[in-house]
Amino acid sequence: MGSEFGVTPDTKPELRLDGVGVFWIVFAVIWTLIVLGGMTFLYVRRDIPLLRIRGLPLSLASVALLHFYWFAVTLGYVYGPLMPEVSEFWIMSIWFPFGIALFHASNSRFLYVARAQKKYVMSAVDSGWDPNRPRIRKTLLARWRMLDYSYKMLLLVGLGMALQLFLTLFMFIISRKFHSSVGIPGTEVTGTPMEQKTEQGRGWEWWPSVFWQIFWAWVVAPVILWRARHLRDTQGWRAQTIACCISGLHAAPMWLVALYAPGMAPVNQYFIPPQWIAVSIMMMEIFTIFIPCWEVRKQQALCQETLDSIARWESRQKSATHCGKSLTSGAPSWMRKAESISSSGNGSILTMDALEHTLAKNPEPLQHFSALRDFSGENIAFLTRIREWRATYLLPASRVAAAGLEDEEKKGGTGTGPQVSTLSRECFESALRIYMDFISSNSAEFQVNLSSQDFKNLQAVFEPAARAIYGDNASPDPATPFDEAPRQLTADSQDRIRFRGDIPVHFSDTVFDDSEMSIKYLVLTNTWPKFIKERRSFDAASSVESART
Repeated sequence: MGSEFGVTPDTKPELRLDGVGVFWIVFAVIWTLIVLGGMTFLYVRRDIPLLRIRGLPLSLASVALLHFYWFAVTLGYVYGPLMPEVSEFWIMSIWFPFGIALFHASNSRFLYVARAQKKYVMSAVDSGWDPNRPRIRKTLLARWRMLDYSYKMLLLVGLGMALQLFLTLFMFIISRKFHSSVGIPGTEVTGTPMEQKTEQGRGWEWWPSVFWQIFWAWVVAPVILWRARHLRDTQGWRAQTIACCISGLHAAPMWLVALYAPGMAPVNQYFIPPQWIAVSIMMMEIFTIFIPCWEVRKQQALCQETLDSIARWESRQKSATHCGKSLTSGAPSWMRKAESISSSGNGSILTMDALEHTLAKNPEPLQHFSALRDFSGENIAFLTRIREWRATYLLPASRVAAAGLEDEEKKGGTGTGPQVSTLSRECFESALRIYMDFISSNSAEFQVNLSSQDFKNLQAVFEPAARAIYGDNASPDPATPFDEAPRQLTADSQDRIRFRGDIPVHFSDTVFDDSEMSIKYLVLTNTWPKFIKERRSFDAASSVESART
């Protein structure tokens, strides 16, 4: 049978700096630098939408813990004969399970985001609240359902970590394998120091440390694979999740085989048993770090391609004004325009005019694509809500104001009627709901990706009113999540909300202009090109199928 460090009773207690040892040292250092570079690349670009939605801090924290364990295991061949087995016991019982626990939370976020984004394609997309979530915490189950997904995962992971720490301490105390002071009689080891070290490197004391990996690979991963079978996203997130699930299947079984199968002794001399787990960790690092890096590069290339296409189109428009009609001229549908424009080769379908025309005439296909494929449904919903807000309140108010001004001029007086004041308050309340549904860090489930300055400007206008309505505890304290219930309301109850305070002096009809343009540019350079490519691919496939029939 094998041992955790691959030592035998005949192993000499010295550093193994032979060719194999030097190889593992060089390999560990090079791979660590590569992983560190990838993590730095992602962290610097953490505000990019496709990274922001992944919950990057949790992913990087899990990778860091797992890599600490990977590094210790990879160099285990070198220092294994000298390192006390009790040190490896604590490393494997703390770093590895804790890293796997954080990885559970990070990798399962894909399913949560995919499910939560579906609300943007339902009929009542103007409500940022979940109508199925209970509003009164009468039972523990109701309180649990009220919690945000992030808090639920933090609680579950925290409980799992506490349980693992308790089991590790319990195993260490009851076994005399690592100490002779207390414990169950018969669990001690005897013999020469190297014989004792060999026996200490295997046994039931090590099993709880690998439980998390077995539970992840053989229980959680198949469930994730099954639930993700129909999901198709444009960010490589599904492929990343599936690859991480599959890469962990072999780890625990091969670790057990290496420890207890006599035929693995020749392999253990150069490839110690926990390195089978290290292979799984290495694969998870590749899929967790470098697939997002690749997606970021693809996104940047697509963004630049879009900007170049717009620049070429604008240049051609300036040099040949007689080419084609404006995108805003009357045509039956935006897709017919897209076909005519793309066939003419000027690439104007990728301009802001085309996007605005789609948002005004037929936003539903783009809304479905952004929510179900690009996981950015909040952006299109935000733009749609602002357009509806302007159409509902600003245009009628401007007409009323103009009519009132004409009447006052005829009478020789000045002032505004009471109806304008009523509309202004309703207008502010509607704008406040937009802020709380899409921008507020306390109430928005998916915040639109605004610049810091735009966010602060809107926060200065709306946050006092939002706190007046929902109180200061809109988000539960992660340390005491059950103490105060956030006053999250359904769509019906939102309709009854009235803000009784004074309307902020900085509130105006242009309050959303900067944020709207920022999100439009984000959609134009991220979601819109993907949407156009998919529609073209779908139309091409339909044409081929029609030709065959």
